[in-house]
Amino acid sequence: MGMNVRTLCLGILSMGDATGYEIRKRVEEGAFSHFIDASYGSIYPALAQLLKEGLATVRTEVAEEGRPPRKVYSITAQGRSALAQALATDPARDKFKSEFLFQMMFMRCIDPAHLAVIYDAYIEEQERELQQLEEEMRRCPPEDAGARFVADYGRTMLGTAIRFLKERREEMLKAFAQEGGRALGAEVDGAEADGGDAAGQGAGKREDEA
Repeated sequence: MGMNVRTLCLGILSMGDATGYEIRKRVEEGAFSHFIDASYGSIYPALAQLLKEGLATVRTEVAEEGRPPRKVYSITAQGRSALAQALATDPARDKFKSEFLFQMMFMRCIDPAHLAVIYDAYIEEQERELQQLEEEMRRCPPEDAGARFVADYGRTMLGTAIRFLKERREEMLKAFAQEGGRALGAEVDGAEADGGDAAGQGAGKREDEA
């Protein structure tokens, strides 16, 4: 099976029964959003495949008055075996992608004032993610060593990143402003040179025509 959306759903169900909506929320916004890319459109087909293969079951529960019935999924013994088999494989290399770091690489193309807004917004985003992780840790059972390890890992990574960003803020924004100024000056000089060449060519053409 390998590490894919089906494995992710089995992992969540191994921790307790859940509806498709609850699984989607945990994948998109909760702790499971950091592991495997899983879009809204991929979760329900994955659950349907798990049902087809006998790795999960589903039951309908009557909801509150005025609300539609809930479909609650459960993992089967065969599903737990499939999950263990999938987890026994070597993990793929981690993928880290950041639009923020791409912007920092080409900061010479961004207005320094706007760059400061981008920088501070990114710090706030990291702090919100750390706060969410802290809340998840408080809900984590003390006996669940695996979940606590993952939470501690995430807290260490985010905390280190936030400290780095704050410590380097003034230094980097100053460097960004200087670099951006040099780049802007080069663009102006280039534009003036192009304009001068165009003016010279135009004058030469008028002399030829005369």
